[in-house]
Amino acid sequence: MAHRPISTRRRFIEAAARGMLIGVLLGAVFLAGFVLRGHVPATAQEKTDPDFPLLGEVENLLEVHYLRPLPADKEMEYAAIRGYLGGLEDPYTFFIDPPVAQSESDVLAGEYGGIGVQVKHNEQSFYVLYPFPDSPARATGIQDGDILVAINGTEVNNAERLDVIDGMLRGEVGEGRGVTVTVRHPGEEETRDYFIEFAVVQVPSVVWRVLAEEPSFGYIQVIRFTARTPDELHTALAELNQAEIKALVLDLRGNSGGLLQESVEVASEFLDGGVVFIERSREGQTETYAMDGGTALDIPLVVLVDQGTASAAELVAGAIRDRGRGILIGQRTYGKGSVQLIFRLSDESSVHITSAEWLTPNQVPLDGSGLEPDISMIPAEDGRDVELGEAIRYLRGLSEQ
Repeated sequence: MAHRPISTRRRFIEAAARGMLIGVLLGAVFLAGFVLRGHVPATAQEKTDPDFPLLGEVENLLEVHYLRPLPADKEMEYAAIRGYLGGLEDPYTFFIDPPVAQSESDVLAGEYGGIGVQVKHNEQSFYVLYPFPDSPARATGIQDGDILVAINGTEVNNAERLDVIDGMLRGEVGEGRGVTVTVRHPGEEETRDYFIEFAVVQVPSVVWRVLAEEPSFGYIQVIRFTARTPDELHTALAELNQAEIKALVLDLRGNSGGLLQESVEVASEFLDGGVVFIERSREGQTETYAMDGGTALDIPLVVLVDQGTASAAELVAGAIRDRGRGILIGQRTYGKGSVQLIFRLSDESSVHITSAEWLTPNQVPLDGSGLEPDISMIPAEDGRDVELGEAIRYLRGLSEQ
């Protein structure tokens, strides 16, 4: 049987797969783990005569012979984009559809509409919820460590990407708008259903306290680098300074990254000016990023890191150590030293594209290797925070010198 002419659907798919998606990029908004320094126009050359004969053959055969209805053009277009990017075998270059893209943007801005939970994978590969303080989720009854069983009556696929699950727990704020989550509380067998209305959730990125174990020491945890982080850090440092602390623990464990400019500002608070990191392009050219000095220049400092410390968090940890401001305690970091531009497409979906890699001030590459801590620690099986305990012991030793 002769093949039919190429369909409109196929032309859409070819355009996406061949590179025309670059032509509709509206501009870079963020870096994945890093924020863009400014608007980047879409200047890539469009391919006006795409030629994917095998794709066309398969498309025509599907339209003639496939048992079930084919997905909508948009779904096929999205699938083609994902397949094209997947061929790069780069886990950090990928496509996300509009709802998840909006969720990502909201998180980096520091607030969003949703139920106010952090979603994590536990050791058994279940999705687990941790509600933010004063969030709709916590007010409704969600507890730390609740296992997520279903969303709106549909069982959760624990193999699904975390950002997809997270996006399903966000939405437009309005009367009656929300989501029904089915959870299992820790230690319980029965499940519980909760309808939780969406609200504007302020995402805390920095928490701080004076350490009860050593009242002369301060503790700051940076959860993620968002637009709110520098101001929150300034507040934390000011309050801890009023408490007359003598040393500081900066906790970057579990921090997967965030916005570049904000992470640079955080690092610079502990440095007396100068280089924070170095960016290297695919042509091998390097660009050095420096900032003025900050306000916490003399206080003894320890940085806690682990396998969840990634991307912009590694940038901060590497800068502090290379510049001689503090040591690292914990486990080897994740090792994500590549830079991703995030482009918003014409339908509000987005694409992450690896564009460069970054190096520490001493030109140490981190991609795939991470940072080896100065003092390596094995996490305690009983839940004790041995890394924090070691940081306190180390800082006490410095104060006695």
